[in-house]
Amino acid sequence: MEHYAPHPSAQFEGFYSKFDLASGAHIALIICSIPAASSRPHMVSFTYYPASGSPIFQREHFVPDIQHVTTDKKSKAFEIQIPGMGVMRAKGDGTTSYDLKAENGSWKLEAECESYTAWRADKSTPEGWMINLPLPLHWHVHSLCSPASFTLSIPSLGTASPDFAANSRATIHQEKNWANSFPDAHMWVQAWDNEKKRGVCLAGGKIMYNTAYMLGYRSPSLNLDFVPPFSVSYLNLLSPFMAVTNDWEDRTFSLSVSNYFHKLELKAHAPKEPGWFGLASPFSDGHRANFCTESFIATIEVQIYEKKGWMPWSGWKKIKTEKFEGASLEFAGSYYPERGERKEE
Repeated sequence: MEHYAPHPSAQFEGFYSKFDLASGAHIALIICSIPAASSRPHMVSFTYYPASGSPIFQREHFVPDIQHVTTDKKSKAFEIQIPGMGVMRAKGDGTTSYDLKAENGSWKLEAECESYTAWRADKSTPEGWMINLPLPLHWHVHSLCSPASFTLSIPSLGTASPDFAANSRATIHQEKNWANSFPDAHMWVQAWDNEKKRGVCLAGGKIMYNTAYMLGYRSPSLNLDFVPPFSVSYLNLLSPFMAVTNDWEDRTFSLSVSNYFHKLELKAHAPKEPGWFGLASPFSDGHRANFCTESFIATIEVQIYEKKGWMPWSGWKKIKTEKFEGASLEFAGSYYPERGERKEE
């Protein structure tokens, strides 16, 4: 709970919850604050995403205030209180509940998590020891998969979304960012197969004149993390362990990264249409609309290799091939050429 809890000294804090509903639909919920911003300092973003990727229902509320309240100092339990909209509660046992609604009644969400799945049993956050460094941005994954029940209301949808369910089950992926501001460019990829208890999650991009990523792969038989100093392109020129390609035009992203023992190759792609929705991102001056975009109907292919021997020149042996459908793919900042608030014509 320590890293998920409020950081009062941070210039911004953002909580991201992605709900994978039993129907195949998804919900993306973001609660983010930049207290000193001159414009749009507080945001609640709600996106309902049907299994087909269309039609997408989205509301971004730029609200007057969001309060982070610690309810138990010992366990780091806390609440995120949004006056007029409701509350998100994080309990001392790591579970979370949501009770939120739009003031105009356009949507309402109640959810209760039953448990949570930490990043790793021996490592509570992707950053590990780096979480204590004064980096310009921190990325924390609180839960890879939180089983939950929910109640949902979106009156305007009617029968437009055949997979809509008002009461059902979901699994929730929960993350948090905090520090100064979002990077100039970043990517995010996430997938979880609850039936087979396997998944992959990565985030990264341009940071401190380098390009760096953090990646985790999980399965019942193998758990791998790839973090700096391996998953870095130093000064965007020298990258002995990592190769990255992203192409917004083709909606594709690929990453190959290795350490002394394993290599992972990941390829992600999504259709150009339908399924993309924009999100506001936090910067020092406030939330900038449409600075990142996501699809929840991406396909992720993963190949994992193991070192054949102990010598630096030893070859690689493929030990796993995975494929995830209905996955998440995000382009943001300069990796997303169409970023920025769109003008009404």
